[in-house]
Amino acid sequence: GFDNLRSQSVTPPQWTMRNVDDRNRLLLCILNICKDVLGRLPKVVGIDVVEMALWAKENTPAITKQQANPQNGPVPSVAEEGEMTVTVERDLVSQAEEEDMESLLGTYVMGIGEAEAFSERLKRELQALEAANVHAILENEPLIDEVLHGLESATNCVEDMDEWLGIFNVKLRHMREDIESIETRNNKLEMQSVNNKALIEELDKLLERLRIPSEYAACLTGGSFDESRMPKNIEACEWLTNALQGLEVPSLDSSFSNMRAVKEKRAEVDKLKTTFVRRASEFLRTYFSSLVDFMMSDKSYFSQRGQLKRPDHADLRYKCRTYARLLQHLRSLDKNCLGPLRKAYCTSLNLLLRREAREFANELRSSTKASKNPIVWFEGLTGLNQSVNNADTSAASEAYAKMLTIFIPLLVDESSFFAHFMCFEVPTLLPPEGIANRNKAGDDKDDADDDLGIIDIDENDNKAGQNSADLEALNESLHDLLDGIQEDFFAVVDWAGKIDPMCCISMHGITERYIPGQKADAAGFVRILLDDLESRISVQFSRFVEETCHQIERNERNVRQLGVLSFIPRFATLATRMEHYIQGQSRDLVDQAYTKFVTIMFVTLDKIAQTDLKYQDIMLLENYASFQNSLYDLANVVPTLAKFYHQASESYEQACARHINTIIYYQFERLFQFARRIEDLMCTITPEEIPFQIGLSKADLRKVIKHGLSGVDKSITAMYKRLQKNLASEELLPSLWDKCKKEFLDKYESFVKLINKVYPTETIPSISEMRGLLASM
Repeated sequence: GFDNLRSQSVTPPQWTMRNVDDRNRLLLCILNICKDVLGRLPKVVGIDVVEMALWAKENTPAITKQQANPQNGPVPSVAEEGEMTVTVERDLVSQAEEEDMESLLGTYVMGIGEAEAFSERLKRELQALEAANVHAILENEPLIDEVLHGLESATNCVEDMDEWLGIFNVKLRHMREDIESIETRNNKLEMQSVNNKALIEELDKLLERLRIPSEYAACLTGGSFDESRMPKNIEACEWLTNALQGLEVPSLDSSFSNMRAVKEKRAEVDKLKTTFVRRASEFLRTYFSSLVDFMMSDKSYFSQRGQLKRPDHADLRYKCRTYARLLQHLRSLDKNCLGPLRKAYCTSLNLLLRREAREFANELRSSTKASKNPIVWFEGLTGLNQSVNNADTSAASEAYAKMLTIFIPLLVDESSFFAHFMCFEVPTLLPPEGIANRNKAGDDKDDADDDLGIIDIDENDNKAGQNSADLEALNESLHDLLDGIQEDFFAVVDWAGKIDPMCCISMHGITERYIPGQKADAAGFVRILLDDLESRISVQFSRFVEETCHQIERNERNVRQLGVLSFIPRFATLATRMEHYIQGQSRDLVDQAYTKFVTIMFVTLDKIAQTDLKYQDIMLLENYASFQNSLYDLANVVPTLAKFYHQASESYEQACARHINTIIYYQFERLFQFARRIEDLMCTITPEEIPFQIGLSKADLRKVIKHGLSGVDKSITAMYKRLQKNLASEELLPSLWDKCKKEFLDKYESFVKLINKVYPTETIPSISEMRGLLASM
């Protein structure tokens, strides 16, 4: 608006100081508004800015110090008049421009009111300067052309330089690639060198592993197996085992296992192994056979006439121990080779064991003093009891005990030694019972010689676990080792059983003592042998029991028998002998025999007694009494016999009661029959009515009393004689007569009470009179 006013011909109004201030405030307000709207200060044309700057300079003191704080952004200018606020930007004019402006203003001496003149003057000078510049440019055209030519040449040089720099850049890039390639090849060469060095070291180690020492090769392919050479052989075996393990994948890197050299060396080592195993197996088979042949040819190893020889295998085991370590290595080299070796060992040693057992058993039987005739317990009628009591057949059972005492520990030792020596992975423990029994044999030889020496065969290979496959194979091998030796044990059992069947009891007890001790797995065959012996003894004793029962049954076929039957006292003798042989063992076996014997005895006794009913009760009471008397002592200590003792006692009491009643009724039949008729009628009628019944009147009562009680002492005497007449055992008469008097007195007391109740007016002998009469007889 001011510019438009300035361009018109109208004379501007006279600006007073107040008008200039208002204009400048107005311009500042406009600038602030433009800044707020546009976000920047507008470009000011003309002298207005200079004028505003001058005005702002002159009015700077009017701004308070607080308002001029540069940290608060725009600085407000406060006008005293009109209360209008104008904000002046501090960055409206820079410091350098402000200084130039001050210096320019300093060249002019003008008042603030001459701003237009100052502006016009500046315009003129500006135009003059522009004209001078144009004139100078026109005058310097050749120089400009030269400068342009120089600029063109420089441009060409720059382009050439740029092309050369491109070429150099390509060459440098190629050179950098070549250098990188060289460095890569160099690194590969260094890595290859390191790998080659490591490979050479590994190959050296592999070659050392593949090398077969000549001394070991010679020992494995053709060395001797003498005892002095065994350390060298064992050392060669250890090397061979390690070499075979070293050529396997776990010990050898898998990358080496497919190398031709390794395969060839493995084949060579396998050939060495096969050769050595074959040579060692052939030697051991021959060695086992030669050891046994040497012992078989020397009769001093076996029992001879008049001398029982306890088998001694200490030297045999010591010699075998020399090759125990060799067998351990053979198992690790080729487990299949142990089968033939075990078979050869069992076959050879079986011959030795069987001959030792046969010679020992034969000499044992021939040197035992025992009865040559077998004892028959229940056959024949006379002359047996004394011979049975005097016959001493314990020597036969002692011979069997000695056979077990000597050979059972030996067989257990041999089984344990074989199990460990032949590398079976099962526990091989010697039962303590075997040692105890061996000490009881009375052999003065030091048991230290029985040290098997197998505990230290391979201390590092001690396996406590049980291998079922090895256990089955061990049982098969033990059968081959000991099979046939049981025949000699059976022969001793049969021989002792024929001498005296009672020996079966002691032999059964001896066998039972050994069975619980054989718990080790290596004693499997010994357990079977003992079980077979126990079964054979039981069968032989059962056969004796059956034959004895048949002998008892044959008594009933004889002619009429009186008194105590022969098998009753013989059974007491038999039971006493059986208890003597049992000695706390085989109780079940003997109790079963007792049950069979007594049962068949009682059955036979009843059958014999029934053949003559007249004397049935007499025979029963006599035999049952004899059974009790003969077994009284044994029944106190043997529960089974005590049971049968009580059974016999009950049967005896029953027989006594029947026999006594028969005798009493025979003498006083009418008396007690009259009392029975009264008792029967008392069930239906009152006692007062009974005297009026037919046959029961008072007259009938007097007849019965006269017939039965007149001469009662003679009747009692006749009763005693009748009891004495048919009784074969006189020692039974006092007890039977006491029972008879007591029974008669009880019956007579009942009769008196009955008569006094039914016939109160009748008089009969009193009970006290009858008791006195009986006591006097």
